[in-house]
Amino acid sequence: MKKDRWLLRATVLLVLSAALMSGASLAAEAGTAQDPLVTLSYLNDTFFNSIMQRVDQKIAQQTGQAGGASGGSSAASFTVVTLLEGQTLTGDIGCEVMLRVGSAVCVSPSEPGLIDETTASTLSNGASLAQNHLYMMTIEGRGVRATATTVKVLVRGSYTVA
Repeated sequence: MKKDRWLLRATVLLVLSAALMSGASLAAEAGTAQDPLVTLSYLNDTFFNSIMQRVDQKIAQQTGQAGGASGGSSAASFTVVTLLEGQTLTGDIGCEVMLRVGSAVCVSPSEPGLIDETTASTLSNGASLAQNHLYMMTIEGRGVRATATTVKVLVRGSYTVA
């Protein structure tokens, strides 16, 4: 009976020590190169942006498009276009523009000029664009003219800069 009790105690002690050692080894490996610790901010700020840039590059490669140049261009996703004072960006039907830096006015030979998608209203010829509002050209011959030294707009769709 004493021998059985001793064997039982030894078995329990062995099982407990094995469990404690495996727990300690698991805790020691967290955050290593084999098991890195990843934060939500890393996923949102770094990883997601990297993936989106790669996707945009692949789309541009497959469609053969590279926006942002003067002359005729087309952008499947938003592209940053820099305008100098007096330059006019004219978009085809369905082209979208968002003013990010500087100031610009609507250029339109007739009404309606641009459609302000942000407020669901229209913008007439000569009226100033509001920063961070999304505008759409729904009729040919519509565009935006830069009224500041440097103007940056986001553009999606076919456009020309003159």
